[in-house]
Amino acid sequence: MTSTSCPASSSAKCSPNPEDLADDYQFIPGQYVTLRRAGDIDGVRRCYSVSSGRDDGELRVLVKLLEGGAFSSFVHSELPPGTELDVMTPEGTFGSKIRQGGPRTYLALAPGSGTTPIISIIRSVLATEAGANFILFYGSRTLSSIIFRDELNDLKDTYPGRFSLFHTLTREGTDSPLFSGRLDAEKLRKFSGALFAPAEIEDAFLCGPAEMIQELKTALRDLGVEENRFHDELFAPADADNTATVTLAPLTAEAATGEGVQVTAILDGTARSFVMTPDQESVVSAAAAGIELPYCCKGAMCSTCRAKVIEGEAEMTLNYALEPR
Repeated sequence: MTSTSCPASSSAKCSPNPEDLADDYQFIPGQYVTLRRAGDIDGVRRCYSVSSGRDDGELRVLVKLLEGGAFSSFVHSELPPGTELDVMTPEGTFGSKIRQGGPRTYLALAPGSGTTPIISIIRSVLATEAGANFILFYGSRTLSSIIFRDELNDLKDTYPGRFSLFHTLTREGTDSPLFSGRLDAEKLRKFSGALFAPAEIEDAFLCGPAEMIQELKTALRDLGVEENRFHDELFAPADADNTATVTLAPLTAEAATGEGVQVTAILDGTARSFVMTPDQESVVSAAAAGIELPYCCKGAMCSTCRAKVIEGEAEMTLNYALEPR
């Protein structure tokens, strides 16, 4: 696990320091970084999507103030410019590797701050893929609540004819009833054909609440967008409890009576062992054993702690973060 301390600024920008870590902080547009107070190993940590473009030379994140949010309150009230934060290297499977050659059309759907990783993808694609077009449907409550409003308008001006931006508002009227209300399957069906052609979509990026994303994916699938075109990230408030409640299948008799297994974690060349029982979670158990594993959410949402199965089989009850490979 690589991390570095980064001086914060009022605009939440970060330049890797020292410079020899710059390569470690190269990111795929759509990825996130995990932040915590410098040196606070047992403290609160949160992951935030990178909003800057791939070649901007800095990492920018959006930290939305949430009522009762432990980390967001700290950032907004106790983080003067120059304060150092521990910043993990970029993680996440959501996003797009920049490709060259041939015209492509990309589609993105996002509500609210779900557009944070999307704007990084848009910036990077438009700046580096000369033949690419990008369409964004962005759901907000009111015109004044639109996040990245100025930046998105600047992108429209910079890439006329290549970047199409459509806002839907739930708590404010619009010039057309088509753009009033929630961004949902019904709206998507109305947009289809008039504002985008499903058959032309190279990749579709969706970031938002799980129920909404599933509804929009189903609608796109029904409209003819192929399954392998989808890239989604389930968006949850960064300062929420970030735990998932799951009803698991009953343990086998062998597992239920087992006393646990010896687990060896190898991190940065150092091996540490601990005993793990069937009712324990790997990240929590390792943390209790004094092993600082890379993690953020403790709820199988962010995929920071994902591991590769090299022997035997593993069963995943719910899949929040992994895409088929």
